[in-house]
Amino acid sequence: MKRDLKPTWAREARGFTLIELLVVIAIIAILAGMLLPALGKAKSKAQGILCMNNHRQLLLGWSMYAGDHADRIPFAYAPENNPNTSDGAWVQGILDYANQSARDNWDPIHLRQSPLFKYIGGSLGVWKCPSDKSFGLNTARVRVPRVRSMSMSIWTGGNQGTDGGWGPRWRVMTKMGDFTDPGPSGTYVLLDEREDSINDGFFVVSMEGYPNAAATRMIDFPASYHNRAGGFSFADGHAEIKSWKDGRTTPPISRTLQLNVPMANNMDIVWMQERSTRLK
Repeated sequence: MKRDLKPTWAREARGFTLIELLVVIAIIAILAGMLLPALGKAKSKAQGILCMNNHRQLLLGWSMYAGDHADRIPFAYAPENNPNTSDGAWVQGILDYANQSARDNWDPIHLRQSPLFKYIGGSLGVWKCPSDKSFGLNTARVRVPRVRSMSMSIWTGGNQGTDGGWGPRWRVMTKMGDFTDPGPSGTYVLLDEREDSINDGFFVVSMEGYPNAAATRMIDFPASYHNRAGGFSFADGHAEIKSWKDGRTTPPISRTLQLNVPMANNMDIVWMQERSTRLK
């Protein structure tokens, strides 16, 4: 009879049984389920911080521009190459979510030509929220991140300094000294606009009926990149993330999103109205 010369520990060693392996896999799945949401929240928070930093940098450039131009702020909108305007809009270009190949989606030429460009150190990254994952298709049909997610309130700079037909009774700020009511800390200048809403460089909040919420109307849609919340920056230089409450403010992304639609009693619109302008 042969003796088993293997040591005791070797004779007792064995692999996992199927039950044990399934238990290990289940434990790993449970741990992953616990950790992934936390990691997702951490990533979302980091992107929110970066977004706010971008807002503040661009707002600082906007403020520096006014300091060099006798307190005058850039227009929110002006026709491109208009010979009757010396400085034009803060940015030109028409983004088009329905046409990914549109050049303005991916070519930063208009950012480089912006009157604010030199005041932000020639940075291209500060013009958009890092959570905006929309893209354009360049001439080689390669996906390229879109160049901009930020728009400027029509009420800060206006359409060549006017309301552009959006409400002649309401004040358009054209100089830093005009921010008296609701005041610099209560008047937003820039915000992130949804990828399927953004087009030109300005964002319209209709003041129609204000403060009567029953008359609210959504002209352009704000972004909701941060867990149903969007970034805003204000005339005093601070930035914040606003969480949206009304589901109508955050409809599904669509290439056929309808703009300029009535939304009675949408308190998200009222929030933006309160931080836009006041009667003349």
